[in-house]
Amino acid sequence: MKERRIDPRLLCADLVEVAWTDESGRMWRRVANLEDISLTGICLQLERAVLPGSEITVNYGDGSMSGIVRYCLFRDIGYFLGVEFEGYRWSAEEFKPQHLLDPEDLKVRMISANGTAPAA
Repeated sequence: MKERRIDPRLLCADLVEVAWTDESGRMWRRVANLEDISLTGICLQLERAVLPGSEITVNYGDGSMSGIVRYCLFRDIGYFLGVEFEGYRWSAEEFKPQHLLDPEDLKVRMISANGTAPAA
């Protein structure tokens, strides 16, 4: 899949609650795995499909963020949803996933340890 986010993605792992209404008008609430996050969107892993174009709310701790599902793909163990935030920009001060890793930091650490950049 072609990368469409302008902002860099941070890898993360956390459980969040998601809520959406399906095409028949039924309201759903499920726990999802948060896979990555950027200033303008997130990737979630869920056990059921959500139609692209659906509005979705992600609840975490004392807050929430909402967006539009841009893609939903089945991969091996579940559905991966790309969600573009709507009227929200993510901030680590507001919500910091339990596990958070910037791949660029990892690359810098590898270069420092080995003296060379990792192979692409």
